[in-house]
Amino acid sequence: MTKIIICGAHGRMGQLLVSCAKEDPSFEIVGTVDSGGDLSAVISRADVVIDFTTAPASEALAKIVANNRKALVIGTTGHTTAQRDAILGAVQKIPVVWSANFSTGVNVLFYITDLVAKLLPDAGVEVSETHHTKKKDAPSGTAKRLQEILKLVRKEDVLVHSSRIGDVVGDHTVTFSTPDETLELRHHAVDRATFARGALVAAKWVAKKKPGLYDMQDVLGLKK
Repeated sequence: MTKIIICGAHGRMGQLLVSCAKEDPSFEIVGTVDSGGDLSAVISRADVVIDFTTAPASEALAKIVANNRKALVIGTTGHTTAQRDAILGAVQKIPVVWSANFSTGVNVLFYITDLVAKLLPDAGVEVSETHHTKKKDAPSGTAKRLQEILKLVRKEDVLVHSSRIGDVVGDHTVTFSTPDETLELRHHAVDRATFARGALVAAKWVAKKKPGLYDMQDVLGLKK
């Protein structure tokens, strides 16, 4: 059984994590923490801490987890470069899964985007994403990761179009265009539970790993 603490438990994703973990007998929730909560008071009980808080809170949380030598799953997005660097500096001696998106389908999209970008080097490419109106960061963390993947292949920045409409769970499209044809790679999330279940898969996986920085490509065995 994997013992977990869920940080950001009162948020939209946090509530889903609690619900999904309670349905899975291979997990035990040994603590939940939200704004104003004290992770230090409960962290000794856990194997893994799952972070779905906010970018400013994420840095302090990571330092507590690292100081207590626990494994960490980071699903929070919207970090500044300085925040990301501070977290990376803090967690060097623990196993961490840090992903912009824990959906299996999205991570297959990351993999295929890299492949198509190499196969169609002369095609124009752009990324579009749509989320619900309560999402604070834009572009989304997933769109930024797609940008990073494309930049590694193309050596240039790719345009991202962001929309915030209604209660859209998450849509991401990568479009490759030539004068003769267009190829679209699209992922449409139907239920937010897919992200929660993916984060739980990552938590179970990282609990048994050596210190290091991993992502869902590692968890799913998609790394080359």
